[in-house]
Amino acid sequence: MTNTFIVEGGHPLSGSITPKGAKNEALQVLCACLLTDEPITISNVPDILDVQRLIQLLRGLGVKIERPAHDTYTLQAERLDLNFFHSPEFQQHGSKIRGSVMLMGPLLARFGQVQIPKPGGDKIGRRRLDTHFTGLKQLGGKIEYDKENNRYYIRADKLKGKYVLMEEISVTGTANVLMAAVLAEGQTTIYNAACEPYVQQLARLLNRMGARISGIGSNLLHIEGVSSLHGAEHRIQPDFIEVGSFIGLAATTGSKIRITNIEDMDFGTMPLIFERMGLPFQKEQGDLLVDATEVCEIQSFMDGSIPTIYDAPWPGFSPDLLSIILVMATQARGSLLVHQKMFESRLFFVDKLIDMGAKIILCDPHRATVIGLERKTPLRAIEMSSPDIRAGVALLIAALSAKGTSTIKNIHQIDRGYEDIDGRLRQLGAAIKRV
Repeated sequence: MTNTFIVEGGHPLSGSITPKGAKNEALQVLCACLLTDEPITISNVPDILDVQRLIQLLRGLGVKIERPAHDTYTLQAERLDLNFFHSPEFQQHGSKIRGSVMLMGPLLARFGQVQIPKPGGDKIGRRRLDTHFTGLKQLGGKIEYDKENNRYYIRADKLKGKYVLMEEISVTGTANVLMAAVLAEGQTTIYNAACEPYVQQLARLLNRMGARISGIGSNLLHIEGVSSLHGAEHRIQPDFIEVGSFIGLAATTGSKIRITNIEDMDFGTMPLIFERMGLPFQKEQGDLLVDATEVCEIQSFMDGSIPTIYDAPWPGFSPDLLSIILVMATQARGSLLVHQKMFESRLFFVDKLIDMGAKIILCDPHRATVIGLERKTPLRAIEMSSPDIRAGVALLIAALSAKGTSTIKNIHQIDRGYEDIDGRLRQLGAAIKRV
């Protein structure tokens, strides 16, 4: 067995854990280095598989990369080798990481051309790139798709600012159009923009590099194009998805956990959702303290009907945390309808939870009803495989609460988004080993 976690469940956890830098922000701000020939220093970078793959792609393009500390990179895109796009190495590695799509905006803006293979990432349903392409086309980009080689070609003589209405609220789509617009000629307005913390942080970095972006934090961004950008320093925020994962871990295993270094973080509606799940927690001197709760009681709606928790654009509840909520509900008192609106394959991991003894009805690809076990019957250990990053962590949390020893295969999916998750959980008392 390789690429496997062996997890002995049923052990109460306690102690402190610190969230690493946000994965989604890291993939965006690392690509921003391509907009200038001066050095960009980024700290609090998570050491995860997706970041390592993107760093490898940037190196292949000719970006000079130094690593003065474990979580810090200095990147300088002074002289790039655009012929790297034609190499088998780029085709192979670029197709493994969805974050490679964010090479499009900065390279098109600075060099007028870019090509990327159809990107990989989580197998959670259709994740089309039309939003990216539509936005870049409105700025002057010309896009071709080579179906035989599964590759996109984008060119532009000169990008020009324009009113861009995003057809969907896409985080990476907004990031791509934003990075292209900062070097476009004239003014650009992006309406229906994603306003997640990742996009806000990217915009702040770009402004430190000399861009002129206003409306940060809203869905209406105004960009005054500039002729060039310069170097800057940036620190990635802690990952609020990790924070939510650790809150769900404490609730599911009945543990008391302190989540440190989260001062001034914006969680959107996440605290309200966990309160609805019957889990009280409190902020304490820049930390988040989750008390051990014997049984979380899911709160019904005002009319007494079964509550629904669903994903929504920021500041709504993140789709990346619905799998955590679903696992948490298996141990709670009450019933819950989980509605995954964005991706049609993300709930298919519930068959593993059903095998573990959870009472779940998969209504359709988007909805699942969970009937809580109230801890009267623990989940049972099984052998399973991680289908994607978020479902993988949800299954890991389920295994930590289960009776017996579980085996989780395909854990590279978890490593794509969570740094040293097994080592950090062992510090809380988890019985987990990597084989």
